[in-house]
Amino acid sequence: QVQLVESGGGLVQAGGSLRLACVASVSIFSINAMGWYRQAPGKQRELVATITDGGSTSLTDSAKGRFTISRDNAKNTVYLQMNSLKPEETAVYYCNAVIKRGYRDSLSLTYWGQGTQVAVSS
Repeated sequence: QVQLVESGGGLVQAGGSLRLACVASVSIFSINAMGWYRQAPGKQRELVATITDGGSTSLTDSAKGRFTISRDNAKNTVYLQMNSLKPEETAVYYCNAVIKRGYRDSLSLTYWGQGTQVAVSS
């Protein structure tokens, strides 16, 4: 089992910055991909950013130019640096991890953290 613990959320004014951290209970070399999602009350969870074990990254269009996802392998940690935050980005932010197993990675296991609250005031 993989445990994920998020931190770094808080209250920030529009235009401010936060850095979220996700610490995994196993080496992130063992995790094929990690990502950040966000979910506001009453809304579906949406993907914000991903990073693979090879270092490839992706960002949702609205985050490009403002957010950065990165890794610290020695600390088993993935970060999401969020700059120029907007009020509509208020949500609980969740870390997830995907591990592929089985013949030619035919099995996919997904793990989720408990989330960290981000509130952006206007």
